[in-house]
Amino acid sequence: MLSSIRRRIFRSKPDPPASEVRVPGASAPETPSDPPPRRAKTYFYSGIKILHSSQDDKIDIVFIHGLNGDCEKTWTAKTEIQPWPKVFLPSEVPDCRVLTYGYDAGLVDSSKNRVSDHAHTLLTSLASQRQSDDTAERPIIFVCHSLGGLVCQDALVTAKQRPEPHLQSIFHQTRGIIFLGTPHHGSSLAKWGEMLSRSVGMMKQTNTDIVQLLTRDSEVLARIQDCFHTLIMTRNKEQTNEIDITCFYEELPMKKIGVVVPKHSATLPGYISIGIHSDHAQMTKFGSRTEPGFVAICGELNRWVKKIEKQGQAESKNHHTEQVDEATPHYLIPYTINPDFVGRSEVIESLKDQLGHSEPAARNKAHLRASLCGLGGVGKTQVALAYAYWLQEAHPDISVFWVHANSAERFAHSYANIARECEIPGYDESSGVDCLSVVKDWLESKVSRKWLMIIDNADDMQLFFPSGAGEKLGDYIPDCANGTILFTTRNLQVGSRLTKGKRPIEVNKMDGDEALQLLIRGLQGIDEDPKDLLRLSSRLEFLPLALVQASAFIQENTITVDKYLELLEESEKGLVDLLSEDFEAVGRDSATPRAVTETWILSFRQIERQYPFAAELLSLMSLFDRQSIPMDFLEFYSEEKKGESSSALQLVKALGVLKAFSFIIAEKRGDHNMHRLVQLVTRAWLNRNGTKEEFTRWALLAVSDAYPYGHFEDIPTCSAYLAHAYAVLNSDDIDSQTEKKSTDSETEDKLVKASLRHRVGGFFLFQGRYDEAERLQREAIRTREELLGAEHPETLTVISDLASTLWRQDRLEEAEELETRVMEAWKRAEGEEHPKALDAMSNLARTISDLGRSEEAEELETRVFQTRKRVLGEEHPDTLISMNNLAVTIRDQGRLDEAAQLQRDVMEIRKRVLGEEHPDTLTSLGNLAVTLFEQGDLGEAEELQVRVMEVRKRILGEDHPSTLLSMQNLAETWKLQGELCDPSMSIRLEVLCDAIALLVDCVRLRRQVLGEDHPDTQESCACLEECRALLNDEAIQQNSQVEV
Repeated sequence: MLSSIRRRIFRSKPDPPASEVRVPGASAPETPSDPPPRRAKTYFYSGIKILHSSQDDKIDIVFIHGLNGDCEKTWTAKTEIQPWPKVFLPSEVPDCRVLTYGYDAGLVDSSKNRVSDHAHTLLTSLASQRQSDDTAERPIIFVCHSLGGLVCQDALVTAKQRPEPHLQSIFHQTRGIIFLGTPHHGSSLAKWGEMLSRSVGMMKQTNTDIVQLLTRDSEVLARIQDCFHTLIMTRNKEQTNEIDITCFYEELPMKKIGVVVPKHSATLPGYISIGIHSDHAQMTKFGSRTEPGFVAICGELNRWVKKIEKQGQAESKNHHTEQVDEATPHYLIPYTINPDFVGRSEVIESLKDQLGHSEPAARNKAHLRASLCGLGGVGKTQVALAYAYWLQEAHPDISVFWVHANSAERFAHSYANIARECEIPGYDESSGVDCLSVVKDWLESKVSRKWLMIIDNADDMQLFFPSGAGEKLGDYIPDCANGTILFTTRNLQVGSRLTKGKRPIEVNKMDGDEALQLLIRGLQGIDEDPKDLLRLSSRLEFLPLALVQASAFIQENTITVDKYLELLEESEKGLVDLLSEDFEAVGRDSATPRAVTETWILSFRQIERQYPFAAELLSLMSLFDRQSIPMDFLEFYSEEKKGESSSALQLVKALGVLKAFSFIIAEKRGDHNMHRLVQLVTRAWLNRNGTKEEFTRWALLAVSDAYPYGHFEDIPTCSAYLAHAYAVLNSDDIDSQTEKKSTDSETEDKLVKASLRHRVGGFFLFQGRYDEAERLQREAIRTREELLGAEHPETLTVISDLASTLWRQDRLEEAEELETRVMEAWKRAEGEEHPKALDAMSNLARTISDLGRSEEAEELETRVFQTRKRVLGEEHPDTLISMNNLAVTIRDQGRLDEAAQLQRDVMEIRKRVLGEEHPDTLTSLGNLAVTLFEQGDLGEAEELQVRVMEVRKRILGEDHPSTLLSMQNLAETWKLQGELCDPSMSIRLEVLCDAIALLVDCVRLRRQVLGEDHPDTQESCACLEECRALLNDEAIQQNSQVEV
């Protein structure tokens, strides 16, 4: 039975001081003071700016400034008007274009961009500039100051990883990098930035991502460095054009800050390092051509320019081409090229690599295979078709053969077409000779020359690898060095087997840009708002077949996209009906269903025929929420259906089948996701089969079995399972099917739902979502009153929880009415001294006290205390709870000394009986601290609160609600201490900063655990703002403009 005892830790908010404390000697202002003047907004140039260019330029030199820098001022000496890269550099390093990149690198301005954001902007801006003026093949040298070096490193890492050629070229064309004071291993500036961040006013303006990046133990900095060094090592091994690097470091400290980037952080092992006799900010500012730093930088640049020129001359001499095979190739492709095909560049590039077609003259020494795997309708055949036509253009000497594999008959028919087209010796259509062996032998001979075979729709494992001793098509797939094979399949297991263990290339749904382009082409010039097209793409899960089907329907019925969206959103049935519409499309086999619904149902039937238990799991999973379906639900069903002895293995195998067909996707932690449209079509399939009601009931039982009540230790599970609880509670099938069943079965299902509503309501009560908790609790009460009776123990438990929900909303009269009802019912059923009756009496006492009837509350709480003391003993936990509640009731009457003494008694008993670190003992310490706080004894209150908080952190965890309550109470004590301090005292700033730091953590954790709108979270946010308002940020603003 669920306990309804409320264990309360009461907090109090002290009234503000009667008079304002002022600095000695300061006079009170007679009129409100004017607001402080606003700092002038700093404007910065964003993007690439050309400082110098000429017609003879052969190399681009790109300058990147650092933190709080500027694309020109960073490189301009105080005595000069223009930057030295524009004035001095062109004459010293000729035939080079000079560019500079500007970005918002302010530490305390409004920008919240991370290094990765700046790196991406640098990459795209530079690539666009070089594309626009046709200089994309020009070598690049970067000159980077401070943070700019990290931006450059991250940009090069990103360029190598991107599929777009114009972005990749930035990496391939980079030949040298000069780092000027770049913090490869962190900077002392991080500590300086953290000092800024601790102060109110700066808290909301400091770019904390940049500050954290500069710390020595920054994970982001470590990632950038690891990726960059791996990139450089790989590049220097694989290419002749290695990237040269020289590191310059500062030799002088900055005033008030010191050495910003020490030598060990500014240099990289194995590369040249050179000192500049300036501080961090001045090491980039040269006022003449004779300054040693300028001379050293020009020396490195000139050395690299000469090296680049020599490499270019060598490459031009080594240019050669291969002779193309003169044999006439064969192209057996059953579909015309699809003019509406868009995107999929990454998949096609992967195919080129796996099939050995990346080089201009493909020459394979081994037989290569690849498979495209994905959900039906995701575009596998379209990708294969696009690849076939690309190959025909890129490698005209390679033949292409297309084989249909959705049945043995069609496979044999495709082979017969190859035999006829290529006039293979030994094949005579009228002779009855087995064409499979003839074609396989011919393809494996050198006579066939180079070829690619595309085996489309290879979904059926039994077709290629039957479990019996019969003939298998897998034996007739050729295996030779002159040919390559590409399979398309919905079944990852088949794809892996056919490619001899190689991981299939997964074809996933389109991205937003690809889906938008596909719809624009499919609608053939119809003027539609791109936002509507993106909404349609999202509604159809970016699935290509569904998008093409939607385009065809819109065209045929001359409706708008907005109207089609209305039809989709009318109901799930309407969506499934639209997905069932037939249509014509390029590259779809006439023997294969075109509509999305029929395409998937074809796979459903295959699974049901070959893997019945996998079909059952798919049916069950479609009735949960489609995301993060936990193994607990599936294991419950498996054990109930199959028994414990064989369920685990069968479950793993069945889930493997569903993953192989891409109907579900496994998460790292073991949960599974289901494609939304797959979920809807599966439900429609269940309706067709008449099995939806059966699996709906199994889904309800599975969730109800696994869903816990909302205690703290179960909160992660409650949160993870909540969407699934809603899915089964909102199912109409349960309610409709109970009308057709016998009374016993109907009662059981209703009680299961009531139990689940009760537990979900308990979770909402914990989260502070009181309206939702109340709704579910009232629904559970109605069901239990109807089926079990108004005074059944389970009914009374929910009523007690509903009273707690009302109490927390300050609906005290309603709570009192329910608690009185519960108390009287337990008295009648079990007697006045039954534990449940005493629980109800204690809760009622607290509510009466809150209503202002403190004497009546004290009388009731005293009766509970005396009864428990007599029946259970003075040191029983329930007796101590009553003693604690009585102390709180006395304290509410202002009898603070008496309350404190009673709380000390409870504390001492709990220490002796339970131990000093037991949660109940800590509760006593916390309550005593609150009473001491009210008495004005802030010193002892603080001491107790610190002890309680530290122990709770260690034992309960930092995110436990009791720990967070301790943090809140301690912060309020520090806040009051700060308010009472003289503003001229340094300890005031220290205490308030400590309070702010603690409240920042408290707010963050309460948002995570309780949610943004929970009353406790809102209380912490309000206290944090009050503390911030007490601080003055003038000193911080004076230092915020230092360029580093």
